[in-house]
Amino acid sequence: MNYPFLPLIVAAVALLMLLYFFPVSLWITALFSGVRVSLLQLAFMRVRKVPPSLIVNSLITSTKAGLRLTADELETHYLAGGNVPSVIKALISADKANIPLDFKQATAIDLAGRNVFEAVTTSVNPKVINTPNVAAVAQDGIQLIVIARVTVRANISQLVGGAGEETILARVGEGIVTSIGSSVSHKEVLENPDKISKLVLHKGLDAGTAFEILSIDIADIDIGENIGAKLQTDQASADLRVAEARAEERRAMAVAMEQEYRAKTQEAKAKVVEAEAEIPRAIAEAFRSGNLGIMDYYKMRNVQADTEMRDSIANPTGGSGSVKPGREEGRQS
Repeated sequence: MNYPFLPLIVAAVALLMLLYFFPVSLWITALFSGVRVSLLQLAFMRVRKVPPSLIVNSLITSTKAGLRLTADELETHYLAGGNVPSVIKALISADKANIPLDFKQATAIDLAGRNVFEAVTTSVNPKVINTPNVAAVAQDGIQLIVIARVTVRANISQLVGGAGEETILARVGEGIVTSIGSSVSHKEVLENPDKISKLVLHKGLDAGTAFEILSIDIADIDIGENIGAKLQTDQASADLRVAEARAEERRAMAVAMEQEYRAKTQEAKAKVVEAEAEIPRAIAEAFRSGNLGIMDYYKMRNVQADTEMRDSIANPTGGSGSVKPGREEGRQS
């Protein structure tokens, strides 16, 4: 079986493969653009899975801008995972703006995950960062809510390893709180809001960051709550609860002492009754032993009668309720 078109197909495929690995049109474009790159280099780029058009076009752009770069440098950065067009644009922008930035530094910034072209743009055209609401309390207890606008410029030398926008905002917020907290009255802050900006700027908040703070402007100041009065109210309420607890403790102790005194009184009365109960027995024993005569007994009864008469005259409502020795002795007799 004959295939008359097979040699043509094979030749066409071979030609396409040859043109794929040896992009002649791209080589001619680079040659007429003043970029020296060989067909063998382009073929090796294909083998290493590096798009030759990306490298060549970047070389052409950098060469026309007056930069001296090589294909190996761009290819190495691409294989490292970098963004070659962004680096080329950043280098051209920095060169036109007289910003010191070399290829090694630009690739390091790009590989660090930062947008090097945006960094150069921010260095040329500073941007404004708005802080969130920052609440601070002056010494008179009045809360102030401040919104500030921070104008920053990228610091190319600190982009690798430098802190970002979050650190700038945190430091500015800290400076605002310190400035308001050192003010005697909130009226002083409202009269001179630029005092906050000056104090914050003098702190050097951009140290160790990827930005340089150009200015801090107070956009808005609102009066919040009277924190001092609220704290005093809470403290007074707490003191009242403590005083009530101590008073309740003293009352409970007084009630306990009263109950204890009542118990002691009852105990004393019981001892008196017990002692009075011994009197008739003592009298009877005195009679038996001969230590007490009948006349002595009558004299004692007369004294008791006189005493009872005096008690009845002094206290007409009744006696103390104690048992009289004579009566008890009479009952026993």
